[in-house]
Amino acid sequence: MARVILKANRKPRIEAGHPWVFASEIESAQGSYAGGDIVEVANHSGRFIGKGYINDASAITVRLLTNQDEEIDERFFRSRIEKAIRYREMVVKDTDSYRLINAEADFLPALIVDRYANYLVVQILSLGMERWKETIVRLLIELVQPAGIYERSDVPVRRLEGLEEKKGFLKGPFDTKVTATIDGVSLRADVAEGQKTGLFLDQRENYRALESLSTGREVLNCFSYVGGFGLFALSYGAGSVLHIDISERAIEGARENSARNDFEMRSAFRTGNAFDELRGIVESGRRFDMVVLDPPAFVKDRKSLNSALGGYKEINLRGMKLLREGGVLVTCSCSHHLRRDEFEEMLRSAAYDAKRKVRLIKALSQASDHPTLLAAKETDYLKCLILEVI
Repeated sequence: MARVILKANRKPRIEAGHPWVFASEIESAQGSYAGGDIVEVANHSGRFIGKGYINDASAITVRLLTNQDEEIDERFFRSRIEKAIRYREMVVKDTDSYRLINAEADFLPALIVDRYANYLVVQILSLGMERWKETIVRLLIELVQPAGIYERSDVPVRRLEGLEEKKGFLKGPFDTKVTATIDGVSLRADVAEGQKTGLFLDQRENYRALESLSTGREVLNCFSYVGGFGLFALSYGAGSVLHIDISERAIEGARENSARNDFEMRSAFRTGNAFDELRGIVESGRRFDMVVLDPPAFVKDRKSLNSALGGYKEINLRGMKLLREGGVLVTCSCSHHLRRDEFEEMLRSAAYDAKRKVRLIKALSQASDHPTLLAAKETDYLKCLILEVI
């Protein structure tokens, strides 16, 4: 087995538990290997650190699978998948749809598996994990016994690994519009064409936070996708919800999900750019009791942080202006490049400019089926703040 030797003058980030070895941290490589092969990783003095798969074409040259001197084989992957299943059995409640394997946080870097009722969606983001795909699928069929499996590896990050984007059936075929039930709300998820793997399962527990806040409220749900927060606000007694999304497909999904749950009489829908719609609603004088802002990731990298913060501030400032006194703002960011303290500082600035006082009700993150590694801040990405605006 080839061995990668790390430089001496680097921070002990990897020894502390971070699973990524960047090219800039490598002193040398001993032995021959091909892309995707398992290699040993050692520090500058030769002390064993772990094993992982290597890809010289990627800025993340090695992704560590283990810090033990153990064989990386089918038995290894079986053990890791079994542990992921047991963890979900412990933390997942009141839903048939959740993340089953969360990549680095389940010590299976670049592998994502989401469960929608009796179907699985697999996403493979690296060359090393691609090499093990056949084994992984076979184990998932044996251990989970799903009715079908669909692959959603149609993400641009694969090209950084020298891989093509791809999607299709791994076990099937089946109707890719599947039904998920979360806390009694029925959601139609398009696992072939929908965002991420079909739904934003990482917000699942944050939806539940609306239970004590929704009764009788008039709600504006921006960046609504297929309903999300708005549907749960209705299930918890909201008087009405206006869903806004730039995608006609998303709005059609929100309509369908509203109908599935008998929410049509309390639901309205609008296709449009949320920035423009927020500006227009502010100018119209209409006001709401709750505003939800759950936009896509504005911050693609740290270089774009300042411009992205401008976008976040604009929508949050307008959201605050739209609220009646004592109204609730639910505001989110799903980019790990934006730190929590930076997000909160942006909100303070928006409140000042909007001439509103705000107090924090709850500060939330991704659902517990999306665990994080303390040593890898990249795995802690979702910020969901619930604020009262006065």
